[in-house]
Amino acid sequence: MVEFPVDDMRRQFQALERAGPFVFFDNAAGAQIPDTVVEAVTDHLLARNVQRGGPYRHSREVDAMIVRARESVAALVNARGADEIAFGLNATSFIRAISLAVGQTLGSRPELVLSDLDHEANIATWLALERAGARIVWWRARVGDDGARLHTADLGALVTERTRLVACTMASNATGSLVEVADVARRAHAVGAEVFLDAVHYAPHGPIDVQALDCDYLVCSGYKVFAPHMGFAWCRREAINRLPTFREDFIPDVTPDKLEAGTYAYENVAGMEAAVGYLEHLGRRCHPGRATRAEALRVAMTTIAAYERRLSKGLLDAVAGMPGVTVHGVTAPERLCDRVPTLCFSVAGLDSAAVAAGLARCDVGVRSGHMYSPRLMARLGLMPAGAVRASLVHYNTAAEIARFGAALGEVLDDLG
Repeated sequence: MVEFPVDDMRRQFQALERAGPFVFFDNAAGAQIPDTVVEAVTDHLLARNVQRGGPYRHSREVDAMIVRARESVAALVNARGADEIAFGLNATSFIRAISLAVGQTLGSRPELVLSDLDHEANIATWLALERAGARIVWWRARVGDDGARLHTADLGALVTERTRLVACTMASNATGSLVEVADVARRAHAVGAEVFLDAVHYAPHGPIDVQALDCDYLVCSGYKVFAPHMGFAWCRREAINRLPTFREDFIPDVTPDKLEAGTYAYENVAGMEAAVGYLEHLGRRCHPGRATRAEALRVAMTTIAAYERRLSKGLLDAVAGMPGVTVHGVTAPERLCDRVPTLCFSVAGLDSAAVAAGLARCDVGVRSGHMYSPRLMARLGLMPAGAVRASLVHYNTAAEIARFGAALGEVLDDLG
């Protein structure tokens, strides 16, 4: 097995060096970006900060960059073609645009299956369709020893010939638990329903293959996957092209134009292209000789996932036995493949915000609250204070986890 080159990877993130002793354990809210991404954004703003579609060189360069960026993201998610990739502000705006379009096509299939494990962005946008006649069917997480998880077997009684769409996450942004989304698609398609996936929390942690998953729509935010603040959507072209999306009359009624209303931040799209290049470089370094970009990217994300399982184990070990600490999510060491390195925990008798503030004083950045998943937190009995979340990515290290564990111990002693 190739040893993951974490030290070399960290050297490609100037932000980590400039932060000094600070530990970035809030990556689920936004990851740091490698130097090549900073350079791509800066180069765009200095060399071609113009509107696309013009006859002059600078504008043509913007057109060419967007083409390259679509091809890059298509390779990242293994799309059938770059035309299936659309760019915009963030995942939430894409969820809203697609939900509004789906809401106009309910007909004899008025039911939408939603999960209470999800980020609220992938819930509230669909709940708004009740005004258009949608009927919401809840896929409830099972709350038990593993915190809360979605079980696809429960879909058997929920997905019927009246189901228009199942919307769910690939990984809980609160607990880090994974969802068997390929099985979700199999069950939904068996009755003629579609599947909408929120890949925001999962994307930095493992490979995405939309063809293998057999989903219909997938959204992601670039700033979670080492790019600037932007979002992208993959849509099966046959599915999205049937939907009545908003656009000006002169805009083509086919993907990707159907979802790209107005001008987005081109410099951030240039950064997204560079972020994919960073991951491709990692894949080729870890396993030289990969022929295609898609193969190199799959290797990169598979390698990241393997390394991050070690991070997950380190996090769980760091808090094991701490008095009053309860981890919400998969904790069994033999089930590390069912989670990403996101640690959600609460401390008996202590406010989550006080714990997070104490860690901040120790130069460890974590987050507290409901993590935009208040329904899940309520199921876990953690509202209104919520929980504490430490969320890691591949540039984090075992040494940082040790610092986190020591700092948490000090904070609990001080507060207790």
